[in-house]
Order: sequence, then C-alpha cells, then structure tokens
Amino acid sequence: MKITVFGGTGLIGKKVVIKLQELGHEVVAASPSLGVNSITGEGLVEAIRGAQVVVDVTGSPTFEDQEVMDFFTASTRNLLAAEAAEGVSHHVALSVVGTDKLLQSGYFRAKMAQEELIQASGIPYTIVRATQFFEFAGTIGYVATEGDTVRLPSGLAQPMVSDDVAAAVADFALREPANGIVEAAGPDQFPLDDFVRQYLMATGDKRHVIADQNALYFASVKIDDQSLVPSNDKAWIGTTRYADWLKQFVKSE
Repeated sequence: MKITVFGGTGLIGKKVVIKLQELGHEVVAASPSLGVNSITGEGLVEAIRGAQVVVDVTGSPTFEDQEVMDFFTASTRNLLAAEAAEGVSHHVALSVVGTDKLLQSGYFRAKMAQEELIQASGIPYTIVRATQFFEFAGTIGYVATEGDTVRLPSGLAQPMVSDDVAAAVADFALREPANGIVEAAGPDQFPLDDFVRQYLMATGDKRHVIADQNALYFASVKIDDQSLVPSNDKAWIGTTRYADWLKQFVKSE
C-alpha cells in the first residue's frame, strides 16, 4: 500500500515513515525540505498521487494565535482538496488529547478547526489525539519558569514517548477509517507538576517546581484532572514508561 506522510521529516513523521516502511509499505515522506509544501501547494499532487492513505503530522512553525490558525486551516484544506481529487481513501491526522477542553489557547482552537475541516470533508478519516510527549517536559517547564521557580497546575497527565506516538499513528493508518476520534496515551498517569519535576531532577536542573492550582498550562490554559488524559478506557496505550525513558535520556545526553 502507498502511504504519504506529511510532516515526514519531523519528530513524529520520520518515525512513522520508518515504521510503515518496516512493515513493507511504499511510503512517501513529504515536507518543505523535500520539495512538498502543504501551504503553497508545491509538489502536493505528485506526493499524493497513487496513495491510498495520507497521514498528516505537520506542525505549525509558530504558536502565535492567528498564524497557527492560518497554518492548520490552509494546510488541511489543501491536503483534503488534493486527496479528494486523487481518490485517497483514508486521511489520518495527529491531534491532541483534550483539544476540545483547551480552547482558551489559540493553538488548540487551531487544532479544533483542523479536526472540524477533516470531519466535514467527506473523506474517510481517523483523527488520532495523543497526549503530551515525554520530550516536551523541558518545554512545559521552561514556559512555566519564573526565576528559579516553575509553577504548574497539578492536573493529571498521561504523557507518552514520541516513538509510541508514531507507533499509534502508524497502527491507525493501517486500520479501517474510524470516521471519528481515537486517543493514544502513555501507560501511567501523574500530576503535570510531577511530570516536569521528575524531568528536572533527572537532568540535574536545580529549579524548584511548585504545584499551583492557579497556574496555567503553557501560560494560557486552566486544566483539571480530565483535561490531559484520555476520555475513556479505549485509548491506545504505549508501552514505554516515563522513568525508563528518563534513564535512557540522561544517558544519551
């Protein structure tokens, strides 16, 4: 089967490409660096032609509210139009667990708009909502830093490693279209502040993490214990535990 992966050179995309190739599929990695641009349309039709499945794991180059909205809506519209013209039978998109609960953020409003475009397109689809990546713990801490203090809400999180995110996306790409939203998460739940605290301790960072119920997630969103975890017990669950990943991460630094 031919599968085209947009965002195919990014953190998740390149892993999805490898996983699908290892399973014997013909995979086209598409990204601006490879001459395929979902915003300008450069190389778009050629990359999609002959594909049964298109996987979209593109990421916005900015988090500014209007720019991220413009990116996801323009890119998704262009992909869907090209897929409809070429007869693609399954559109798979990576989104975020809790998107519909985090709409105070411009980024999540943009992801919601992307999901709505996919749902209205008429193309069979699967939207894979994944939880936070282990690799983003440092960024979450950085955004919440004030001097030597990191203030974070203690709402539950169920993060997962990027390898497992890619495995989930690849798995759903090879299934029949869900024509709905599916979720993927890591094997363990713990408070968001502890997620970052464990990362800082493992990496020898001396910043002090404080659980603050008034703190905002990514400086823009108020969360609770349901915001960042799967909505039910049917989620695709990864196998890599955070403590094990931290040990390997520290060794590789």
